[in-house]
Amino acid sequence: MLMTTTPSVEGKNITRYCGVVAGEAILGANLFKDLFAGIRDLVGGRSATYERELQKAREIALQELQDRAREMGANAVVGIDLDYEVIGQNGSMLMVSASGTAVVIG
Repeated sequence: MLMTTTPSVEGKNITRYCGVVAGEAILGANLFKDLFAGIRDLVGGRSATYERELQKAREIALQELQDRAREMGANAVVGIDLDYEVIGQNGSMLMVSASGTAVVIG
């Protein structure tokens, strides 16, 4: 399935709009990951642990988005927007949400 952040697909016509679709992923960060990420922040550098968790959450959200679009009969999703939030007590959870418009392109 074609998925893009642009509102259209060059060289293709949108023949049907199926509706807005969304996918979400919420992942908890455990104590040890937080501890090691905190140490990394103190000494400088990137936190590979958090980067991997962020990538995992983004992939889950986009897969959900794609699955929901397919259920609506779409073969593409246009105008995808990704949002990132830290939620929960003390920011203990990471949420990634993806939304877009499910369409049929020809």
